[in-house]
Amino acid sequence: MARGTRRATFSGTGTQQMSTADLIIAADFGTSGVKVGVVGPDLHLLASTTATYPLHLPGPSMAEQMPEDWWSALARAIARLAADVPDLNMRTGAIVFCAQMCGLVCADRRGTPLRPSLVWLDKRSAPLMNKVLGGFPRISGYGIGNLLRWLPVANGAPSHNGMDPTGKMLWIKANEPDIYERAEYLLDVKDWLLHRATGAFTTTADSANLTWLMDTRPGREGWSASLARHVGIPLEKLPKIVDGGAVVGGLTPAAAGQLGLRADIPVVAGGGDVSATAIGSGAVADGALHICMSTSSWVAGFFDRRVLSVAHSYATITSSIGFRPLLIATQESAGAALSWLAEGFDPRQRDAAEGLEEFYTGFGDPQADDPFFLPWLAGERVPVDEERLRGAFVGLALRHGTDAIKRSVIEGVALNTRWAFSKVVAEKGAKSDGAIPLVGGAAANPYLAQSMADALNRQIRVGDTRMSGVLGAAAMAAPTLGWADTVWDAAKVINGRDGPVYDPDPDRVAMIDDRYRRLESVRKSMVRMYRKGV
Repeated sequence: MARGTRRATFSGTGTQQMSTADLIIAADFGTSGVKVGVVGPDLHLLASTTATYPLHLPGPSMAEQMPEDWWSALARAIARLAADVPDLNMRTGAIVFCAQMCGLVCADRRGTPLRPSLVWLDKRSAPLMNKVLGGFPRISGYGIGNLLRWLPVANGAPSHNGMDPTGKMLWIKANEPDIYERAEYLLDVKDWLLHRATGAFTTTADSANLTWLMDTRPGREGWSASLARHVGIPLEKLPKIVDGGAVVGGLTPAAAGQLGLRADIPVVAGGGDVSATAIGSGAVADGALHICMSTSSWVAGFFDRRVLSVAHSYATITSSIGFRPLLIATQESAGAALSWLAEGFDPRQRDAAEGLEEFYTGFGDPQADDPFFLPWLAGERVPVDEERLRGAFVGLALRHGTDAIKRSVIEGVALNTRWAFSKVVAEKGAKSDGAIPLVGGAAANPYLAQSMADALNRQIRVGDTRMSGVLGAAAMAAPTLGWADTVWDAAKVINGRDGPVYDPDPDRVAMIDDRYRRLESVRKSMVRMYRKGV
């Protein structure tokens, strides 16, 4: 059952770059819109808003967005906040971005996009990457020569499913050679936004790492000439890597005019949404894990070393702050699965909040014979990297109605998360007890949060469900204004704030354990079937 927790307070003591300005504007660019918050020195939100933009799906395995839509949405959001926050323009001491990762913007020397951006959901390069990564003999689908080349340097390799930027770059090179040749820079989403704001072409280590063209070995962090040469991507097309806490530059006069802010406000590099959410969860001790439930989901946590599991398709990436290793185990559909069902039954749910609490309510107690649901609506990444997997209901009977279907989707997302979590928590140094922070828009759904507690048999503490990325980004900028000595000091303030807490239900834990064991055999059969091309 949910219960409240005590609010933490904070008084910044840092002295790095003191300023009379008392606000940070932090923006988190997701798949469907940008969340923008105004954050004060105690790292509480004073005001926030969301501005949406479209996602285009022009063909199978394709997903694109217009970069200018991101910028226009940011301008609309800041205009709304300016109406609510007195003197926002003069009080803003820094701007910081975090954004969806694994995107590709092909930009000319002025930063103008040459085509729509391929976003993380775009997997059109999967067939190409299977050829690039193959060879004989193979281990987990990778040619052993490729593994020996990539793993020691990058602590991982591009995925088979085509999601990583490397595949996107190679697809453009093979299919749109004119665009590729004209592209001076190959940028992630945040990188383009930073250029739009400051005129600088930069990236942070987390985005660089996920191209798998970065050397992540301690003391050698930077672009790898050998890996870039291997895939045929010139290093000149890749932006400079900077720390996420660094000031990239001041807001240009043109950008300031479009955003309704003054020029030269410091713009902090920030990071990808994964890095920002990890910091915003407050769980920043080594081995402490958190779970993010948004459109997709991930199990993540900072570690004191690089971690790699080829068999289960996860690894630590180099986070945007201080090259600190951040383990990420990503799954492709979480909130997206909840939305898919809700919109299928009721098209009005398309405009509902991410948690969809109203739709998923009053559906009765879970039953032992409820159908199983596999939320593989966009393939899967962890612990099986297979783009061909697809979702399914298993065990449907005439007696199963709408309520049973709703229960099975909620439980299916929770059990799929348990599948990934069971691999990550077995890593040396991972904390296997204590509460787990749950963040992301879908975490607002109390039924999902309770199902997560039951599935993992761990207490779940729900953090700021929609603005954890915004808070994490603000923590990255906090030392710039002297609000904290380090980003990690700022992050600790966020841990333990008010939010519902869900304890495992002992009766439900026993039932879900039994269902999880039964689901294992179903899951194995489905994976084999799709890998055979059924």
